[in-house]
Amino acid sequence: MSSPRCRAYVTFLAGNGDYVKGVVGLIKSLRKVKSAYPLVVAMLADVPKAHRELLLDQGCIIRDIEQVYPPQNTGSFARQYYIVNYSKLQLWNLTEYSKIVFLDADVGVYENIDHLFDLPDGKFYAVNDCFCEPEWGHSPQFQIGYCQQCPEKVAWPAHKLGPRPSPYFNTGMFVTEPNNETFQKLISMLQDATPTAFAEQDFLNIFFEDIHNGGYVPIPSVYNLIVGMLWRHPENVESDKIKVFHYCSRGAKPWRYTGKETNMDREDVKMWVKKWWDVYNDKSLDYKVTMNKIAEEKDDPVPAKIVIAAKNN
Repeated sequence: MSSPRCRAYVTFLAGNGDYVKGVVGLIKSLRKVKSAYPLVVAMLADVPKAHRELLLDQGCIIRDIEQVYPPQNTGSFARQYYIVNYSKLQLWNLTEYSKIVFLDADVGVYENIDHLFDLPDGKFYAVNDCFCEPEWGHSPQFQIGYCQQCPEKVAWPAHKLGPRPSPYFNTGMFVTEPNNETFQKLISMLQDATPTAFAEQDFLNIFFEDIHNGGYVPIPSVYNLIVGMLWRHPENVESDKIKVFHYCSRGAKPWRYTGKETNMDREDVKMWVKKWWDVYNDKSLDYKVTMNKIAEEKDDPVPAKIVIAAKNN
């Protein structure tokens, strides 16, 4: 089992867009649920200084990484900006941490999930994806109406399409162990890979399908409930048990939300968007305010370990 002091939540940030707001919302949500571990932002060089300073002020640890490109960058991606996500392979190079829980910047953490770090080592943990949204239109799963969220509804036609696909995870949340050997294997395998619709997500699914690379172990959807589940598979959604909510459909990003896109006018979507904004706007969850509260509760100046961490950042 990994040492508690060598664990971290990690997210990824690139460019000068508004995803920085997502990272702020993410770290404040982790703070609200009293997580014991830091949030590391794996960041490309094109993130502007102002965004870096904002995240440092919120208590994030910044880790600069180099961009990773697929060998052919002209693939037909479901969304063009997915190409930059191959840089997430650099997460396996964060070997100062024995175990990480990766969280996309467009998720909110609404219950403490620190126990995920205690999952047995040597495996890759994530949540099964849903194949029902239009972005999956290129896939045989979408075309025949098959989804691993409800495999009993449409039988997989093995006589036409071969064996049923292996379980396929969404990379909005996963638990893994950084390791230089794994990183080198990922980069080597990428050289012969053909870019596909979901970029690094497809690639990582292929990689971790191999048990020699650790093997994928599905965990319950409450650890990465993608917003589309609300209308695609409501029978599988228990709102009061959701720990991590993933705002990944078009129009669902809370900081861009207008309610005009398809399904975005639903009351349950509005509720989850409000939940994110309630955390984002909560000034008591700002890093400096929180540190002052801790110091006051201990009737002491800011703890030495906090000062040391700040210097190291």
